[in-house]
Amino acid sequence: MKDTIYRLLEQYWGYESFLPFQQETIFSILKGQDSLTVLPTGGGKSLCFQLPALLEKGLAVVISPLISLMKDQVDGLNDMGIPAAYLNSSLSVVQQRIVIEDINSSSLRLLYLSPERLQNESTLDLLNKVGVSFFVIDEAHCISHWGHDFRAEYRSLGIIKGMFKSASVHAFTATATKEVQIDILRQLGLDSPVIHTGPVDRTNLTYRVMQRQQIVKQVTEVLDKHNDEPGVIYCLRRKDVDNLSKTLKKLGYDNVPYHAGMTDKQRHENQEKFVSESVNIIVATVAFGMGIDRSNIRFVIHEGMPKSIEHYQQQTGRAGRDGLPAFCYMFYSGSDYQLWSFFAKKSTENKTMMLKLGLMYDFCAQPQCRHKVLVNYFDQRYGKDGCNACDYCLNELDMVEAPLLVGQNIVACIDSLSQQGYGFGAVYIADVLKGNLIDKIIKMRHHELPRFGTMSEESTSFIRYMIEQLIGQGFLQREGEFSCLAVTAKGEQLLDGELAPVLAKPLVQQKKKQVEQQSKAIRQQEWLGVDEGLFQKLRQIRAEIARKKGVPAYIVFGDKTLKDMAAKKPSNIDDFADIYGVGDRKLKIYAKAFIDVINDNQVLQKQSLEDVF
Repeated sequence: MKDTIYRLLEQYWGYESFLPFQQETIFSILKGQDSLTVLPTGGGKSLCFQLPALLEKGLAVVISPLISLMKDQVDGLNDMGIPAAYLNSSLSVVQQRIVIEDINSSSLRLLYLSPERLQNESTLDLLNKVGVSFFVIDEAHCISHWGHDFRAEYRSLGIIKGMFKSASVHAFTATATKEVQIDILRQLGLDSPVIHTGPVDRTNLTYRVMQRQQIVKQVTEVLDKHNDEPGVIYCLRRKDVDNLSKTLKKLGYDNVPYHAGMTDKQRHENQEKFVSESVNIIVATVAFGMGIDRSNIRFVIHEGMPKSIEHYQQQTGRAGRDGLPAFCYMFYSGSDYQLWSFFAKKSTENKTMMLKLGLMYDFCAQPQCRHKVLVNYFDQRYGKDGCNACDYCLNELDMVEAPLLVGQNIVACIDSLSQQGYGFGAVYIADVLKGNLIDKIIKMRHHELPRFGTMSEESTSFIRYMIEQLIGQGFLQREGEFSCLAVTAKGEQLLDGELAPVLAKPLVQQKKKQVEQQSKAIRQQEWLGVDEGLFQKLRQIRAEIARKKGVPAYIVFGDKTLKDMAAKKPSNIDDFADIYGVGDRKLKIYAKAFIDVINDNQVLQKQSLEDVF
């Protein structure tokens, strides 16, 4: 059996080995054991159930939450020569009839359905008639109230175990805390399930977190670093999407917007432009994300802070799905915390939402290894001293030399005002510490306070940056409608010298240049031995082929495969067969087009050299 599995892996997918936990999951399915598999985005979840479908008798049924996700997966399978189809509302009556005929004739290996479709009696009768080998619940976190993408229709999937007693059920998700995992198992009623939990850490992602200041300038600086590379910019609100998208277009950065306030037609068109590589940048709310399988997204920018670490993990998970290096940038502000707090207060899950929001804010405001925080959040242990893939571990943050003194200065100022019965926000506190003689300070005689002007050598933006970090680390908290600052019990310990904060300085221009140089060096190492000019030509031919076929470009080949071509430069069929990700069918239908581009490029390079010498 093992030899057969590896033969299929190479024949259809063009891979010689499995990623972690793929093989174990495949054997669970083949043994007919119910299972829950948690693998990070890019960990190869789909292959885990697609490959067993080629070996099992009967039809493998995949429950998926989105039409676009179904279509992309089916297109990808068909492109590899694996017979698959989907049944959903996007199909005409004639198209649905053809799929049903294929099901009845047992010519399909995989069928993709929405959870609503499974409530249809005719669908249940059809599946019982042809026989189902196993069910897959994709994006299984949608079943849990505790998950970040809860969908009520997923709650009905517990009927599967009762109606299809001979079929095993396998749940898959990229992000799930222990709490969510327990809820998934309970809701689906799995029978003595095997649980496979892969490492949540995305080692190919580099995280950078900065306070939001001049957001357009901050975003364009990132876009300039990633010129001609695909990326997603997430905004918190629809109006932020519209404003930023329009501003970037005026500045010459081609992009498309995406949010729930647009018409279905507009959203579909803009998504297609991005997925087909007609446009490389999409500016979106969280309405964009799940089901977007473009594997070569090189960066994700958060223009604001998400409301939980689960959301952040899911959204940054769009980057680097091909396993190649990708970058995640977040620009946050205390106002983001206030915005999410406002919505949390209206929810019946207020306590849970506020706890998750606090942990998200702590991730932003406390200088620490970003990878370690994310791994620990999902109940896994981070066994390394540092990741060498975040702003903290790359020493991009300059730390404050006397954090205890700075922290005590700020906390004592807030404490003294509170004792007078006054509450103030961060802007006012910064003015007092800076020694700004504004009218309000003079009127309230706060220029006579002992702490007035004690941080006069620092900018107000520096002081506010320190305040945000002290809030994030629990020494201060915002209270009431006007977000007045208050000292916590932990802050009292800071005043007594029992605890010290960890404070980072704002990123100054000199440090920015150092960071940019470091990033360039990393990129050069990443592209070592790869002909970048040839890579771009291969991208062009891939895009042309994809448009003619009407499928996303990554379905033809991923960037990892193109980079391998641009490094090895195969000039014939035999050499092309050894390229990463080239299976038998793709070798047959795509090899000539790509080999022609490679050989033409070699001729042009040779002619250029002859012209020089």
